[in-house]
Amino acid sequence: MQASTPSNLLYISAPKIYPRTVQGVFANLRWGFVGLTQLIFYGLPWFEWANRPAVLFNLEARRFYLFPLVLYPQDFIYLTALLVICAVSLFLFTALAGRVWCGFACPQTVYSEIFMLVERWIEGDRPQRIKLDRSKLNWEVLSKKLFKHFVWGLIALWTGLTFVGYFVPIEILLRHVVALNLVGWSLFWVFFYAFATYGNAGFMREQVCKYMCPYARFQSAMFDADTLVVGYDANRGEPRGHRSKHISTQMLHDETGLGHCIDCQLCVHVCPTGIDIREGLQYECIGCGACADVCNEVMKKMSYPIHLIKFASQHAIENNWGFGKQVRRIFRTRVLIYTALLLSLCFFVAYHLVHRSTFRVDIVRDRNTLSRLVESQDHKMILENVYRFQIMNSQESTQHYEVSSHGIDQLEIETPKHIEIEAAKSKWTVLRVAIPASQTTPGSHKIWLDVRCLDDNRVVSEQTVFIVPSL
Repeated sequence: MQASTPSNLLYISAPKIYPRTVQGVFANLRWGFVGLTQLIFYGLPWFEWANRPAVLFNLEARRFYLFPLVLYPQDFIYLTALLVICAVSLFLFTALAGRVWCGFACPQTVYSEIFMLVERWIEGDRPQRIKLDRSKLNWEVLSKKLFKHFVWGLIALWTGLTFVGYFVPIEILLRHVVALNLVGWSLFWVFFYAFATYGNAGFMREQVCKYMCPYARFQSAMFDADTLVVGYDANRGEPRGHRSKHISTQMLHDETGLGHCIDCQLCVHVCPTGIDIREGLQYECIGCGACADVCNEVMKKMSYPIHLIKFASQHAIENNWGFGKQVRRIFRTRVLIYTALLLSLCFFVAYHLVHRSTFRVDIVRDRNTLSRLVESQDHKMILENVYRFQIMNSQESTQHYEVSSHGIDQLEIETPKHIEIEAAKSKWTVLRVAIPASQTTPGSHKIWLDVRCLDDNRVVSEQTVFIVPSL
């Protein structure tokens, strides 16, 4: 008799899951995404653009390089727009195909697949791994475990180095590693990201998807009956049961009364989260399609029609819809709204990135010297306001700028009007603006400082105030 579980326990240890190797269309597609995502992740830090890393988030210099773009903290609006685009994309893909992101491209899934590949290579497939874990500790068991964790550790460390390589040029980072003088925050983040990869992909795996990821909890709010999900055709499969493989489909219905499901449990054995898809859609399902692949193989061996488990909508499974009708149902109202919104946001961001100014201007009034009377070079008294003036050059070449002003009659700039700034640099300078002492009434007057790039003739105009005190 099985012992009952105490009802006052807050946490019950879940049994370890041993996913079985599976081959098929979705497995190949999943490994294709693993290769593509990791080629991009590991390769981008090594890719150069104009003699610098193509993608580099230089937090110390407060500059972010994205291929030809040089962004500053003032361009934070683009990051906000990117996050909004990602959110709308998530809504769209979820409405279309459920947790397809989780099953094929999520970093947790990708690194879990890589770590399980290493595990299968060293310890064997599901039966061998179960046997190994149940064996008494000996040299064979210990050597395999140590070698597995050694390879996991190498992958995790290289992943941590690559991650930090997006913030510190990867070649400089590796030189520090080889010289054993990597210190400070770079060292911390290399080991922190490596530890997170090692722990999440090596040990926690499905626990992250089931309990830590919030997406699993609110995904149902974005699903509807026309969303493509991994589903089991109960009308065709039930009642399930074992039978001889020599029983044809016609004999199956006429003589045994069984459905097409032979209750082999392989769909459970290949599931990375350990669920039984035949019990209906569950929040733990990450939509990887492993159960569909293995079920198709079983159906072929039994000479039954494939797609007993498949990517299909609830309406399609219940009403036995064909592929064409499912595709037509994809283009429903919510999907069209998400698509239109996503395309509009992408166009808006792309348009502003293309037409963004090649430089930025910041003006800050000098609070220590609001306004003062001074004598000009021609020995006339003038009223002068002092500003701190910054130009940020986002071009990959040295640029030349000319400063002018308008807003008050006889407004003149007393400091040099021509400024040169090196490629992807910024420069603070003191700007003195003056008018004749008796020219204007006391108070605060709006003025505009115009900065023109002499190399591409673009102009940026910034508004500020000119203070005239009561004399």
